[in-house]
Amino acid sequence: MTTTVTPAAAKTPAPGVLTRFRVPGGFLLGAVLLLGVAPLVLPDFRLSLLAKYLCYAIVAVGVSLAWGRGGLLVLGQGVFFGLGGYAMAMHLKLADAAATGETLPDFMQLYGTSDTLPWWWQPFANPWFALAMTVLLPMAVAAVLGFFVFRRRVKGAYFAILSQALAAALAIWLIGQQATTGGTNGLTDIQGFFGYDLRDPVNQRTVYFIIAAALLLVMVLVRQLFVSRYGELLVAVRDSEERVRFLGYDPANVKLVAYVVAAGLAGLGGALFVPAVGIISPALIGIVPSIGFVIGAAVGGRASLVGAVLGAVAVAWTQSTLSDAFPAAWTYLQGLLFVLAVGFLPGGLASLTTVVRNRRTRPISSGETA
Repeated sequence: MTTTVTPAAAKTPAPGVLTRFRVPGGFLLGAVLLLGVAPLVLPDFRLSLLAKYLCYAIVAVGVSLAWGRGGLLVLGQGVFFGLGGYAMAMHLKLADAAATGETLPDFMQLYGTSDTLPWWWQPFANPWFALAMTVLLPMAVAAVLGFFVFRRRVKGAYFAILSQALAAALAIWLIGQQATTGGTNGLTDIQGFFGYDLRDPVNQRTVYFIIAAALLLVMVLVRQLFVSRYGELLVAVRDSEERVRFLGYDPANVKLVAYVVAAGLAGLGGALFVPAVGIISPALIGIVPSIGFVIGAAVGGRASLVGAVLGAVAVAWTQSTLSDAFPAAWTYLQGLLFVLAVGFLPGGLASLTTVVRNRRTRPISSGETA
């Protein structure tokens, strides 16, 4: 029996070839759009807004790892975003003060009760220490918290509530420390970034390039985690924790790694947010912002890196556009987005094509008419 190969079939690439080039091609397209097209077509103001949104996207990458792959509903990422942001802002405020010959930041001269810098501010005068703390401090806090939480097998709604309580506690503490953290106002009017004037549009564009490059690098690294043996184990823990424990693995350690990495990414996003916007305050790290990070990933697709990133950018852009026109209604709309995404499209917009394809190819049951 002779098998005939049609020309169309002969020209069709193998599925493995398409898969092999899809990821590098998508990364290259994203790099071109972020590093090439956006700076050319967007004015300075719009580019600075995009830089802010990309900081949220970095946080969403961590949410995709912890929630999308690990099933950990991390509703307290504002804590780690704030720790990274304040670590960066503390150094930049000290650098701004030193540039004018002062030893104290401007708000401490106004609200402070002492002429000396608080002891826990002093190490942040070193730029290398401050840079390290933007990522290591959130990771350390997450490691301590996660160790006790996961060892006690706290999960589900209890874990989400605990995360939110932590975010609320940090915001309340920061508000009460006006003499050392700026209180409700936070750390504002940041003018320099490691010797460069942030009021210069050229330097603002440089900050944008740094943020965009950081996002691309983070996506590459986290995707490697996705496809690694650890990524498969994390999904297994999400789907059947007891079975993984029976096979000899400790689910607490698996979840702890995802939680700590997500915290580090949130800290990195907060640190880059400071030079992009010039401010960090308790209003940016409380319960509402923490929920906003999760909503962005949920709308785009929490199990998809690209979906989480696009969702975070889209939700942030929508918030900037609608919150000014409908300030009282935006919070309700934000909650509605979360409910719709989780309840009716769990895979987010990234799974929309798959859902449509499955419905089209679904076999017709005996009770249905063609």
